[in-house]
Amino acid sequence: MKRSTGEKTFQIFNYIILILAASTMIAPLLQLLAVSFSSPIAADSKKVFLWPVEFTTGTWEHILQNTVLWRSFGVTVFITVVGTLLSMLFSILTAFPLSRREFLPKKPIMLGIVITMIFNAPMIPFFLTVRELGMMDSIWALIIPGLISTFNMVIIRTFFMGIPSDLDDAARIDGCHDFRLLFQIYLPLSKPVLATVSLFYAVGYWNTFQTAILFLRDPKLWPLQLRLREYFTAPEELAAVNLIMGDFDFNTTTLKAATVIFATIPILLFYPYLQKYFVKGAVLGSLKE
Repeated sequence: MKRSTGEKTFQIFNYIILILAASTMIAPLLQLLAVSFSSPIAADSKKVFLWPVEFTTGTWEHILQNTVLWRSFGVTVFITVVGTLLSMLFSILTAFPLSRREFLPKKPIMLGIVITMIFNAPMIPFFLTVRELGMMDSIWALIIPGLISTFNMVIIRTFFMGIPSDLDDAARIDGCHDFRLLFQIYLPLSKPVLATVSLFYAVGYWNTFQTAILFLRDPKLWPLQLRLREYFTAPEELAAVNLIMGDFDFNTTTLKAATVIFATIPILLFYPYLQKYFVKGAVLGSLKE
């Protein structure tokens, strides 16, 4: 079908707007990447924009040899992988019965769940509860208290409700029980919404910060975002690293830029594998209630 001149103009205008919007998001990352590969003098004098000035790999050599940073990276990877898998499992097991017509108490249960979206638990009772459960200074304190996101669970439930009920009837005739119905019929049909919600959970766990501040005292258990905060709040210690090691190829400015990139790149690399499901899952999961 041939498009009119107005439609072509509108499409070109949309492309321009989207490219400009994308540039505002990509440019800061490119600028930080350029700073991380620039000399300390160039970085401090604000000469670096989108391309390194006086190129050096000193900052990244220090970052990649930093065992403390890699330990925090490992903690964050563990939290993200295990937390996402557990959150998806429990969210699916919660959403499935709440999407069934024959599950009679689903309305009062959903009302109680939705209320938690409006009224969040106060911080002090939340802290005391986690402490009484013995999860202080435990990596599980970063996973279990926020295991199910109400918003994400509702998206999965709504998607399940949109699957034709004729499939249920056909499966029942073939002798399917509820777990087989869920894992062999519903989940294979729900790849878009599952991929979307998995990304939501993974980003949330990767950016774990507040719960780590509340419940972790042992620096060995700090996730990457908490370690990153240390780099930004203790510039004197970072400067002392240069003096102790006698290495002046990096300073606090280039180290901060490199650690931000170090903490951001992994989750950005993960996104393209789920991109094809992302929009479809987010839209389909919000159509029917």
